[in-house]
Amino acid sequence: MEEGTSKSPSNCAGTDHGDADPFQWDTREDCQVRQILDRVADKWSLLVIALLENRRLRFTELRREIDGVSQRMLTVTLRSLERDGLVKRTVHPVVPPRVEYELTPLGGTLHATIRSLVTWTEAHQEEIAVAREDYDRRAAQAV
Repeated sequence: MEEGTSKSPSNCAGTDHGDADPFQWDTREDCQVRQILDRVADKWSLLVIALLENRRLRFTELRREIDGVSQRMLTVTLRSLERDGLVKRTVHPVVPPRVEYELTPLGGTLHATIRSLVTWTEAHQEEIAVAREDYDRRAAQAV
């Protein structure tokens, strides 16, 4: 569990949204929906879920495929995804031990959402690049 994450399973039902959109998630730190979104939307989880689509991979294969992830961060990510029921870890009784990871049926349901996010990103990457350049230029002029 990430530092600062509440262990209390609060689903935030009955939250008074006032004039806010009732379909918007609760942003309180102890909100279970927020905690789940924090987990599935972080960059390492997205990459792990994408790589495990329709296949099993060993830890070393995942680490080799995910550029920039440390061994510790990949371990923490896989444990969190396993805890949330999104990834299944299988230890084969051989020497040396062989450990494989695969998506659970629940984890597999995230794929359409991730694909939509990637499709949106690909469609808008040039606009975002221009916005970044504009921002950087304004920030440099302000100095």
